[in-house]
Amino acid sequence: VQLVESGGGLVQPGESLRLVCATSGFTFSQYSMTWARQVPGKGLDWVSVINSEGSTYYPDNLKGRFTISRDNAKKMVYLEMTNLKFEDTGVYYCGRGAYIGSDLDRDPGRWGQGTQVTVSS
Repeated sequence: VQLVESGGGLVQPGESLRLVCATSGFTFSQYSMTWARQVPGKGLDWVSVINSEGSTYYPDNLKGRFTISRDNAKKMVYLEMTNLKFEDTGVYYCGRGAYIGSDLDRDPGRWGQGTQVTVSS
């Protein structure tokens, strides 16, 4: 199983970013996928989940700003982030499976290597 995140970077507050997770080594279309993030000084918290049928889930505080999507043909999952805020700074991880909650298990077999998002003026 390989999960490779990309698309992070340095942006100003109010700007947008699109993260991409390229996957291989498993039957992508059969799995839910999760985006999670680790902000400085905190554990790994879920950001969004998309199931195999395309239904999406978000924590209340991110609804309306973040959008998860998937392309089963390309075996990729995306995270569109808009109106970024300082507190969105962190490392964003893509995970195989559905993981909802805070302080998630950082099992390296479950997540990619992450991509850094920095929101700064």
